Amino acid sequence: MDIDQALKVVNGKLVGPRYEHTIRVLDTARELAQRFDADVKKAEIAAVFHDYAKLLSIDELKENMNDAREDSRLLCYHPELWHGPVAARIVSDTFAIHNKDILNAIRYHTTGRANMTLLEKVIYVADYIEPGRSFPGVEEVRELACYDLNKALLKALGNTIAFLVAKDALVFPDTFEAYNYLIFEREEK
Repeated sequence: MDIDQALKVVNGKLVGPRYEHTIRVLDTARELAQRFDADVKKAEIAAVFHDYAKLLSIDELKENMNDAREDSRLLCYHPELWHGPVAARIVSDTFAIHNKDILNAIRYHTTGRANMTLLEKVIYVADYIEPGRSFPGVEEVRELACYDLNKALLKALGNTIAFLVAKDALVFPDTFEAYNYLIFEREEK
């Protein structure tokens, strides 16, 4: 599927602000992919489909999670985390996109994970820093993303963890593992 086809499909599913967000993530992912030598075409497809399941009801998300036998731990955490894995499943099943790196970039854009691929990092950071985002800490992550994707990702993960801890909210283990992995990786250099 090429990018024009993907945009038509997504434009029929996501409307208004969610579609506009998707376009901004697409533009940001292209920039990051070019800057950090990731596959731009894969980044485009992953960016366009990253929120494909975002507007599904909680019941629909849960049903898809169960049907796909996704990580059952997710069901114990906030439903906001579910749309990534569900979107990856739908994209694979419905649009015959089977590239593992694209699907994982979609799947893990809400949680991160240890040992993320370059494409996974690009999509996670692009979603976090797209120009429509405005929250404490986003500007610092944008600046870091100009020269070091790992530092940008580490800061984004740290900000997310701190935000959730401040709210006494659960933090999914993969997010901690992504953060810790980047710290270990940095320490080894």
